[in-house]
Amino acid sequence: MRREGRITPAQQRALAELWPRYGLDAGAMPLDFARIFGRHAPVVLEIGFGDGEALAATAAAHPENDYVGVEVHRPGVGALLRRLAAQSLANVRVITADAKDVMAMRVPDGSLAAVRLFFPDPWPKKRHHKRRLVQPDFAALVAVKLAPGGYIHVATDWPDYAEHMATVLAQASGMVEDVSRAVLLARPPTRFERRGRRLGHAVRDLVYRRSA
Repeated sequence: MRREGRITPAQQRALAELWPRYGLDAGAMPLDFARIFGRHAPVVLEIGFGDGEALAATAAAHPENDYVGVEVHRPGVGALLRRLAAQSLANVRVITADAKDVMAMRVPDGSLAAVRLFFPDPWPKKRHHKRRLVQPDFAALVAVKLAPGGYIHVATDWPDYAEHMATVLAQASGMVEDVSRAVLLARPPTRFERRGRRLGHAVRDLVYRRSA
């Protein structure tokens, strides 16, 4: 569900003034990425981008790609919109909606070069594990939406969630683990990651590709 939280006046202005430029409204029709971005380019979907720091940094470093960020925390959306405008980034769009609904209804099959999911809510209590995003139905959906050779990159600082994600993704049809370091080295640190490392948490990255 949409999360409001504490929003600053600057973030509120960004939502009001910059959403028409960068925002994609929720709906049920598939997105036409070529029309939205005005070109044909690899499309990367980032789920739960937080304050948008890592997403904006990646988009600036890789102008050859287009990025769609999905986030329900409106202060974070406002913060990202401000970053995009300040850096004059044209290769990012934002959706404020449930990630699974976006993937199921709005993302065409085989259209994504990558899906990125960094430090999702680990729901650490065992009775809440069913609320974790990475479940078999999610992994199956990712496999359908990725283009052949496309990948999902997940990161977490919760060891049991890392093991859970590794098991789920390995069992998804057509998904194969990629142990190369190139994708991992391209990931900028996030605010949640820095906090986890300060607490002594080990960070684990996993990359799985859709087989050709």
